[in-house]
Amino acid sequence: MNQYELILRIAVGFIVLLSMARWTGRKEISQMTFFNLVSAIAFGSIAAALVVNPSVSIINGIIALLGWAAVTVLTDQIHLKSKKARKLLMGDPVIVIKKGEILEDALKQTRLDTDSLQARLREKSIFSLSDVDYAIFETDGKLSVMKKEPKQAVTKSDLNIAMSKGDFVPLSTELVADGQVNDKNLAKMNKDQTWLDDQLQHAGIQSIDDVFYAEVQPDGNLYIDKREDFLH
Repeated sequence: MNQYELILRIAVGFIVLLSMARWTGRKEISQMTFFNLVSAIAFGSIAAALVVNPSVSIINGIIALLGWAAVTVLTDQIHLKSKKARKLLMGDPVIVIKKGEILEDALKQTRLDTDSLQARLREKSIFSLSDVDYAIFETDGKLSVMKKEPKQAVTKSDLNIAMSKGDFVPLSTELVADGQVNDKNLAKMNKDQTWLDDQLQHAGIQSIDDVFYAEVQPDGNLYIDKREDFLH
């Protein structure tokens, strides 16, 4: 392949790729579904092969780009017009918090852990799981959240805890996540697991094994989510 042919391939690849991108529709990267992302990668790979692979003729490269674009547009049309096809291609949104309860099975289904869930909530300026009524993991990977009316968490009066101002924290502090005690956060609060066990017993929970998630909120309240929440 000589230099003139390379320049021609670059020009043809760029023009065809730009035309196909305009034809198949415009979406921001944040709005792209998994299928959109795979399709974009495939476009780029075909265009790259057209430019640098001399065994791929210019005509075959253009046909490959046009063919992939046609399949992409057809799939998008089916996706828009058929709910069954949309469900098959994209799946369904998954409720990960329901009525203030973390659904462990849903987290496993979506491959989210509590750290990832909290990070997504913080992106929405929600710094405590106890403020969430519903959270839905959408098919495009975004998290939709509906806040709840105050407050269905365990309160100081329920636990018979008298906390001083020194016990208040500027942000909610995780004590248990995925069933594991966060010893580092307990140490920062000058508390230990014996203290945590006492608070859980005041809340009617006899064993740390029964707790999936727990945190101390900025006002000193203790929020507890028990294990064994199922999708119903």
